Amino acid sequence: MSSSASATYLPKGLPIPVAEPDGLSAPYWAGLRQNRLLVQRCSHCQTWQFGPEWICHRCHAFDPEWVEVEPRGRIFSWERVWHPSHAALNQHGPYLVVLVEIPQAGGVRMVGNVLGDPLQEVLIGADAKGVFEHHPDSDPPYSLLQWHVVDAVRS
Repeated sequence: MSSSASATYLPKGLPIPVAEPDGLSAPYWAGLRQNRLLVQRCSHCQTWQFGPEWICHRCHAFDPEWVEVEPRGRIFSWERVWHPSHAALNQHGPYLVVLVEIPQAGGVRMVGNVLGDPLQEVLIGADAKGVFEHHPDSDPPYSLLQWHVVDAVRS
């Protein structure tokens, strides 16, 4: 699976991502802390889905299962962000945000940051690999899934 990031990418002061009070996304966040990417898959119709839901969005069966998938995909879309969306991001721009499509999980798409040079070339269709970024000293501790562009051009 993916290696851990050696340093944190995001500055301190951002809101800590936590599961909703009802615990819907708790397995996703717990998986990230264990270097595992978990995505929901319906045990009835085998449909993949992300973000988390209590029911399958295709057949409406309750409690889709959480299945581990390799954190690899292709860049479906991207944005270079120049204006901070939070005060903690002042003086930390630009940064790259991608929408990564994960073929192993039925093509579900996940948003995340791209690690590395914020001015690097990013192409639609480029391969991306997930990198787990851990924040063990936070209260509560949490982990994020960031992305690394594996290649700039797909053939």
